[in-house]
Amino acid sequence: MYLTQEAKEKVLLVGVHFPYEEKWEKIDSLEELENLSKTAGVIVVEKILQNLQRPISMSFIGKGKAQELRAISSSLDIDTLIFDEELSPSQVANLESITGRKVIDRTELILDIFAQHAHTKGAQIEVELTQLLYRLPRLTGKGIALSRLGGGIGTRGPGETKLETDRRRIMARVRTLKKELKNIEKAKGVQSKRRTGQRRIAIVGYTNAGKTSIMNALTHAGLKTDNQLFSTLDATTRVFVSNDGKKYLITDTVGFIRRLPHGVVSSFHSTLEEAIIADLRLHVVDVSHPYVELQISAGNGILEALSVAKEPSIYVFNKIDLAQDEVGYLKRRFPNSVFTSAANGEGIDALRGMIKGFYDNSE
Repeated sequence: MYLTQEAKEKVLLVGVHFPYEEKWEKIDSLEELENLSKTAGVIVVEKILQNLQRPISMSFIGKGKAQELRAISSSLDIDTLIFDEELSPSQVANLESITGRKVIDRTELILDIFAQHAHTKGAQIEVELTQLLYRLPRLTGKGIALSRLGGGIGTRGPGETKLETDRRRIMARVRTLKKELKNIEKAKGVQSKRRTGQRRIAIVGYTNAGKTSIMNALTHAGLKTDNQLFSTLDATTRVFVSNDGKKYLITDTVGFIRRLPHGVVSSFHSTLEEAIIADLRLHVVDVSHPYVELQISAGNGILEALSVAKEPSIYVFNKIDLAQDEVGYLKRRFPNSVFTSAANGEGIDALRGMIKGFYDNSE
């Protein structure tokens, strides 16, 4: 549930740029963090990009920089600091001690959004399990953090009562969740066997690339679409019928994102299962995004983590109605791709033809 406008948390976003990194990429990552934060339902008051020679082991940005953040947070009435980096438990504890503010990192923010968007039992279990395992080492010496768990960003999912208990009980909860997840996967395995021999397609790609819109264009499913990161977390499967009457099972999967830790990817095996077992993956890309190839690379990295990077796929460059200037270059760069606008239907017939061609050649 989103907080009311009056009660919404005010956050300060903190990015860090090191000499060996491209500055434009860090700026874009900070912009993405802002979009993630808005999706989580908080108010972004300010963004700061810190220049550092190297990370400081105790508090990542160093005590002096952290004290600066304390002063800024005080003047802007900030509730929470969100770092565009993955922080260690001790760094979080030290930063909270110095700044007097709640501190979360990029991964915990993403998990918070997952907790808001998980609706099926399997996805909810995976979110809670991942959050518990991620937060467990962060409970020791949290100081002010423990007193605020149970409310606001970075705390949705397991909740206060489950996180303020001892490690033994948390690990018991983890074992229970793993058992429940195994039962769900077993049931899905039975369903999967029933579907053996059917043509299976998975729609994959960066979050907010228009995957659900492509699904609607192909199947007329009428699924809800939002201009929001991770609006789809639960995999949705529909039947797609080609012009010659052949039926295909097509699944809309959770969106990819840059710098998602490998542990998080592996934890969502059930949610991403359709991307693994499909005959064909439609890798949807938003051509209107300023860093298209960076998003393609991030998507390919996650497909690699799922061990399906070399399996059959088709790039679907979507939203061409918003970025005609990019199409020519991308057509030369990715010649065996299809270019679509799910919004106006352009290229959808070509996509249907490409899917049919793939199965005609493989059957």
